[in-house]
Amino acid sequence: MAVLVQLTRRTQTHHRVESLLSSFCRHSFAVLRRNNMASDATTRFDFLVIGGGSGGLAGARRASELGANAAVIESHKLGGTCVNVGCVPKKVMWNAAVHAEYLHDHSDYGFDVENVRFSWETLKAKRDAYVGRLNHIYRNNLDKAKIQFIQGFARFTDDPEPTVEVDGRKYTAPHILIATGGQPSLMNDAEVPGASLGITSDGFFELETLPKRSVVVGAGYIAVEMAGILSTLGSKTSLIIRQTGVLRNFDSLISANCTKELQNSGIDLWKNSQVKSVSKTDKGLEVTLVTKDAEKNNGEEKISTIQEVDCLLWAIGRQPNTAGLNLSKTGVDTDERGHIIVDEFQNTNRSGIYALGDVCGKALLTPVAIAAGRKLAHRLFEGKKDSKLDYSSIPTVVFSHPPIGTVGLTEEEAITSWGKENLKIYKTSFTPMYHAITSRKSQCIMKLVCVGKEEKVVGLHMQGLGCDEMLQGFSVAIKMGATKADFDKTIAIHPTSSEEFVTMR
Repeated sequence: MAVLVQLTRRTQTHHRVESLLSSFCRHSFAVLRRNNMASDATTRFDFLVIGGGSGGLAGARRASELGANAAVIESHKLGGTCVNVGCVPKKVMWNAAVHAEYLHDHSDYGFDVENVRFSWETLKAKRDAYVGRLNHIYRNNLDKAKIQFIQGFARFTDDPEPTVEVDGRKYTAPHILIATGGQPSLMNDAEVPGASLGITSDGFFELETLPKRSVVVGAGYIAVEMAGILSTLGSKTSLIIRQTGVLRNFDSLISANCTKELQNSGIDLWKNSQVKSVSKTDKGLEVTLVTKDAEKNNGEEKISTIQEVDCLLWAIGRQPNTAGLNLSKTGVDTDERGHIIVDEFQNTNRSGIYALGDVCGKALLTPVAIAAGRKLAHRLFEGKKDSKLDYSSIPTVVFSHPPIGTVGLTEEEAITSWGKENLKIYKTSFTPMYHAITSRKSQCIMKLVCVGKEEKVVGLHMQGLGCDEMLQGFSVAIKMGATKADFDKTIAIHPTSSEEFVTMR
């Protein structure tokens, strides 16, 4: 009996020791695992995209379709500039402005539309709701594609492999795409006293009411579009340009015609002028201008003021969103303006880091960024080593009044590339049939730039009613290498403006 009790006590003691050892081991393993996790707290993906705009989202979604584990980092709203403060809300505003234009023509077409009233507030509410729905759709698309969405600002770290940090957490991937886009440039008060009293195109979409008096500064497509929308919707608008014409990077025919159309539409165009200062009064802003007398060689300057300005809008270009990325930690090269330098495959000089879209400063167009993002995804995750975007003959539209459509080389660019003696230029100008019975008139102008004996069409430029929708089909033909003879062999659609392109002589 004594022996049995002793054995029982020994067994109980043994079990207690085993239990203590087991508990100690589990605790030690947990501590060890936590320590390992702390030392390797970086979340890893196959494809990490910085920027939830058009290019970044397109690249991430295509990579996911090809089997990659992808994530998108975005500090603001999904959709980028295009969806939130660019193409989409701009087109809504332009559509409204076109309605205002047609109102002038209603009586000519037999309609009595007296006492028509416009509500900026109603338009803004509907526009903002539409943009909000698009934001939601983009988020749903990421979720459906099983792409992780990370909200916050990304900054590169000094880790050995390319890594970014967002709100204290680290993320990395063998392939990191920078698609952070750009933002409007703004004059500062040191350059122009009072400049900060103005807004940019971003601020345009925050306006709660239609300004009675607007001043737009700039000669590019954003300045032209903003000035056109404001003026057509009823704001007395001045456009301040440094030289004698707008859209100077476009074909000379387009630049000259658009400048004329702006003036004919009632916009107060200040040529050879710059803003000298801006001050605030009890009746609004006072904008002081300095204008050079182009007819005098002594550079004589005239000082003028525009008073009671409700909206001063700077449209003087855009700059890349690279300042907060901490790119110096990666060694990625940028140009003097901060654009990321890439090769034809969107590679930066740092292996495993790529960039595309507006942050690269080339062909700042939404469809370009989308196409580049998809091409990159196919190269990285489908093994298509030659997959890259062809940046030649990219069509683009300026939503001016009337709209501009252009694709390929300007006449000036073609002369530089081929020589004037090797070119044949076809041009036409006419009044669209729509205006045959209206008191309000606008011209339609067209130009074909052809090269060589076969007269291959290398440039097409137009401004007039419907030119925005007209361009896409002609762009396909030009991309396929169409010649003037191909245009001539195509039967015209009558009566349209587009038939002029296949009947030019």
